[in-house]
Amino acid sequence: MVYRCRRKKKKNLRRVTFVLIIGLLIVFSHLSGCEQFGALPSGNSYLRIKKSENYNLSEDKFVNLEQDAVLSGPGFWDNPMENWNNNFFFNTNKTRPDGLLPESKAPLPSDFHESAGNIKFVWLGHSTILMSINDKVVLFDPIFSNAASPLSFVVKRFQPPVIDLASLPDVDIVVVSHDHYDHLDMETIKQLRSKGISFVVPLGLRAHLERWGVSPEKITELDWWEEAQIDGLNLICTPSQHFSGRRGPYKEKRSLWASWLIQSLGKSVYFSGDSGYAEHYREIGERYGSVDLVFMDSGQYNTRWRYVHNMPEEAVQAVLDMDGQLLVPIHWGMFTLSMHDWFEPPVRVLAEAAKRNVSVLTPLLGQFVDLSELPTNDKWWEHVD
Repeated sequence: MVYRCRRKKKKNLRRVTFVLIIGLLIVFSHLSGCEQFGALPSGNSYLRIKKSENYNLSEDKFVNLEQDAVLSGPGFWDNPMENWNNNFFFNTNKTRPDGLLPESKAPLPSDFHESAGNIKFVWLGHSTILMSINDKVVLFDPIFSNAASPLSFVVKRFQPPVIDLASLPDVDIVVVSHDHYDHLDMETIKQLRSKGISFVVPLGLRAHLERWGVSPEKITELDWWEEAQIDGLNLICTPSQHFSGRRGPYKEKRSLWASWLIQSLGKSVYFSGDSGYAEHYREIGERYGSVDLVFMDSGQYNTRWRYVHNMPEEAVQAVLDMDGQLLVPIHWGMFTLSMHDWFEPPVRVLAEAAKRNVSVLTPLLGQFVDLSELPTNDKWWEHVD
């Protein structure tokens, strides 16, 4: 009887959640004409996608390298006492700060773009990184909107961007890892599209950008292990273990998800995008050698979806796998997408890194970092309410 009751509660919870999601999507679709959903690949782009080794023709979608991995683990009702704080409906963790997070208000140096033989960067929260390498400015996964969602009141950011779009230095290249709302932001893309910027994306994302007005000739679309040379930089599309889609479960995985390796003048930077821990980290290290700077997915994790997001300890192991010299944890500090305390990612990363002798840097939001003269590591989250 108890078992049947748990199964019934679990089934009802799933039904309610599904109905709510579908209802929100229908309302938004009616109000916005689905522009936020982007577009599905078509024409020559779709023909190219179907030739990819990473595309399953019979299922008409991209697949991960480890296709047999399990996406989710036990549900709440399988062990409610153990999972009480591990569920969106009953979570008592502090997933969002009470006040604003500390920021660096110092303006970027006027020579931010001057970086021959060096790397400079600013973390803007979550996975948005502004970086300078070989005198070129690269912007990773930019999101400057108020929410990481097609609905403005869902997944709201903790606070406004420490640097607004109008105050950014001239950006040469925008690099996008995948099409989820917390990594590909329509309004940000629209504001950047007329600035002569090159956009480098995984296969399938071209359709989104073109629908939002980006000139086709400014878009470079790559499959895993493909490379492109732009403005003196070598950009390599490398695997990640994740998924894609902007319409919930409807027509998901029609565009590729990726991590990125950028090389220039003997310097290298790795940007993980979103990924669970898998063998691709080791393979990247074996193919390309040591990496100077690693921006690694280290937040918004859960044991149930570790297949698609590193646990903090796995993020440290991933850096070791690819012989990374400096780890900067990303994918935390701006949005609540998981059930852990908002400050837990750096705490766990630093604890594991100390055991494994891995160098970690956890800068403030907006703090300028020059790799030739690293700042002192400050556990600034310990002073936040």
